[in-house]
Amino acid sequence: MRIIAGMARSRTIEAPKGRDTRPTLDRVRENMFNILQGWVRDAAVLDLFSGSGALALEALSRGAARAVMVDRDRAANAAERLNAERLGFSDRTRILLCDWRQAVESLQSRGERFDLVFLDPPYAMGEMPEVTARLLPLLTQDALIVVEHEAQSVPEVAEGYELTDRRKYGYVGVSFFRAEGA
Repeated sequence: MRIIAGMARSRTIEAPKGRDTRPTLDRVRENMFNILQGWVRDAAVLDLFSGSGALALEALSRGAARAVMVDRDRAANAAERLNAERLGFSDRTRILLCDWRQAVESLQSRGERFDLVFLDPPYAMGEMPEVTARLLPLLTQDALIVVEHEAQSVPEVAEGYELTDRRKYGYVGVSFFRAEGA
């Protein structure tokens, strides 16, 4: 895997070994970030279920101000730390080794807010409505949530969100949501 564009363009990143992580394909990430061009610069980014951290690191390379990466897997956590350090982004990242509930609770208690949120959970995870409901207090007024999922479905999200765009890339789908009224 590699960073597609920005200050770390063409630099490679490590993915955790094993079958527990499904890294976002380079072509999907490239298309996703082409859509997000106006959202990334100076954004505060949250990458839940972050795996290698590729989405957050791509955002940082393209000018995001800071990123929080969250994964409960130790191998993923180690890969994220290694990647952030190798790319020179350690000072702009916070990497949490915990599940999404603990992360959201911790971030809320710190009063953190995010402009751009990436959700790339296991495709079979049925907790997306709960995840998106608990994220609402962490979102800035114009925040965008990007969800990677199986192409044949649209992820269920909590009430209060509006689907603004949806793309398919083979078996991978990407849906873009905004909080209603934002």
